[in-house]
Amino acid sequence: MRMETILSTEAQRIDKQALVRIYEEYSPGLYRYAYRLLGDQDLAEECVSETFSRFLQVIRRGSSPEGNLRAYLYRMVHNWVVDHYRKQAPQVSLETGTYPDPDSSLEKGVDSRQEMDQFRMALLNLPEEQRMVIELRFMEDWSHAQVANFLGKTVDATRALQHRALVALRQTMPGLEEI
Repeated sequence: MRMETILSTEAQRIDKQALVRIYEEYSPGLYRYAYRLLGDQDLAEECVSETFSRFLQVIRRGSSPEGNLRAYLYRMVHNWVVDHYRKQAPQVSLETGTYPDPDSSLEKGVDSRQEMDQFRMALLNLPEEQRMVIELRFMEDWSHAQVANFLGKTVDATRALQHRALVALRQTMPGLEEI
């Protein structure tokens, strides 16, 4: 019986250095991605933490992600965010105007924050695949081929999704013509 315990422990051993490298390599991008979707630092940190916790559980079960590890981790973050929004209705601000303030830098900060909130809401209103293409192509700087692989589509299909998403974003936010 002792030999079974030793074999079981050996089978479940995880290369901790490899996990540290994976975390260090992917966590900053995963955090940025989660933050863009959630708009909250604490939630984004919780999301990334839970993503790596779930990843570790998968590894401990003896499974391993098939294919692209980065795409697998981004999908886990995406699923966590979707679950988060399913659990609670998103809070949408109906106010779009700014209020004058004697401190112009504060006013610029408010304008910038409102623009980010509007952009985040415009992204969330896109169909899921279009949103994913925009986030991965422009915010994570993935190539068309990487996005296509992640979505399980052809490069031409992701280019079409990108085009439709940009058209929709430009209609929602006229200041985005330069994209």
